[in-house]
Amino acid sequence: MAKCCICGKGVTFGCNVSHSMRHTNRAWKPNIRKVKAVVDGEHKTVSVCSRCLRSGKITRA
Repeated sequence: MAKCCICGKGVTFGCNVSHSMRHTNRAWKPNIRKVKAVVDGEHKTVSVCSRCLRSGKITRA
């Protein structure tokens, strides 16, 4: 599942718009990484977006 367990960032939907203004559906997916982290004193594998990793919102195990 493409969802961050820290901030809740998930898939966002919108449209591709061509030069002739035709609209087709598309999705923006977050940059999710599975990392081993310390959650409530336990080592767990969690899905975290790269922004939460970079900002230090989670401590890696």
